[in-house]
Amino acid sequence: MSYPEPRYHAEHGEPSGVFHLAGQAPDLSMGGPGGTQVHYLATGGSTGGAFGLYRYEMPAKPSGPSPHFHRTMTESFYVLDGTIRLYNGDKWADGKPGDFLFVPEGGIHAFRNESGEPATMLILFTPGAPREGYFEELAEIAATGRQLSPDEWTELYLRHDQYMV
Repeated sequence: MSYPEPRYHAEHGEPSGVFHLAGQAPDLSMGGPGGTQVHYLATGGSTGGAFGLYRYEMPAKPSGPSPHFHRTMTESFYVLDGTIRLYNGDKWADGKPGDFLFVPEGGIHAFRNESGEPATMLILFTPGAPREGYFEELAEIAATGRQLSPDEWTELYLRHDQYMV
C-alpha cells in the first residue's frame, strides 16, 4: 500500500483547520425532545468528499436501524460512552467504550441502544457522502408523524445508498 496522489499542491501549508467544540448544540435532533442528538463533526461537503464524522448521542430508549448495507461507502463505529449493540452481519456484540466496528462497502451491519441508558458513539463514513440529508429526512418523518408507504421507504433508501436486509 502506498500514499494516494497528493490533493494539496501549494508550496506551503496554510491555516485551515476547523474546530467543532464539545459544548456546541447538536446539528440535528431525531425523534423529538429526548431523542437522538447528532453532531456533524465533519461532513462529506466540509472534507472535500474525503470522509464524514458524526457524534451520535442515543437516549436511554431503544433506538437504531435494522440491518442494512451501503454500496458506495464504508462505515465505522467507535463507542464513546454507554453500551451500544453492534451487528457485523453475522452476530451482535455489546459495544462498550473503546470498542470499534469497521464495515466495508456491502457489509451488512446495524446498531441499537437497548441498554436502558444513554450511549454515545462516533460514526465515520468514507468517502464523504451527503448522509446529512438521510438523517434529516428521517428526523422530519418522525417529527411530523408522516407515514410512508413501502414504495416510498424503498425510494428514500435508494436515494441514500441504504439497502435494507
